[in-house]
Amino acid sequence: MSLDGTSNSAVEPAAGLSQVERVVDAFVSPSKTFTDILRNTSWWLPFLLAVVMSIAGAVVIDKQVGFATVVQNTMHDSPKQEEKLAGLEPNQRAAQLHGMSIVYRYTTYASPIFILLITAIGSLVLWASFNFVLGAQTTYGQMFAVWMYASLPRLLSSVLMMITLLFGGNAEAFNAKNPVGTNLGFYLPDAALWLRTLLGFFDVIGIWVLVLMVIGTAIVAKVKRGQAIAVVVGWWALVLILSVGIAAVS
Repeated sequence: MSLDGTSNSAVEPAAGLSQVERVVDAFVSPSKTFTDILRNTSWWLPFLLAVVMSIAGAVVIDKQVGFATVVQNTMHDSPKQEEKLAGLEPNQRAAQLHGMSIVYRYTTYASPIFILLITAIGSLVLWASFNFVLGAQTTYGQMFAVWMYASLPRLLSSVLMMITLLFGGNAEAFNAKNPVGTNLGFYLPDAALWLRTLLGFFDVIGIWVLVLMVIGTAIVAKVKRGQAIAVVVGWWALVLILSVGIAAVS
């Protein structure tokens, strides 16, 4: 109680969530996490977790699979490039595959940089879409934080991939583009690339992230849930169409 007889809870603002509470609530009570972003746009913990898991995943791939195998398996999804390599002299083909494996290794270990880049671009697209199309008043920082926290379920993909490779997974068949069986495309390795790409978008964890993105953007942009669905799912559908189209012509 204060000196004037009123309770402290009546005059003091409620404390915000800690970073750990935000991360936990992103899984169990996402609205709390995204509402707290209106108070503070800090996103360092989900990014730190993403860095740790991405580097750990890179180490497991390096040790259990090897980037030479990753490159060879990736080539199977690019028949034209695979045919071009097959036409080279053995020493030239070996040198090119070795160079590609080095590139894959460095880019995989540098994945935290790509996480930041993708988040920056995606957040900018969503911020512009909500502010200039729907007339919202959200900030870029809020959208950036929403993207970071909404992406947390992707950590589960890294965990599943590492468990699979460490405890009996078929390393020789490892596909870096679709490493875990959370979508139907994973179970159709011999299907056309465009079909596997299409089915890969209907991924359990990916859809989970999409739902969180809808919830989060609706809260920080202060728009109706239906409007958030139209923007977020609309961009998702556009990326799906472009990805499937590229896969079909490749």
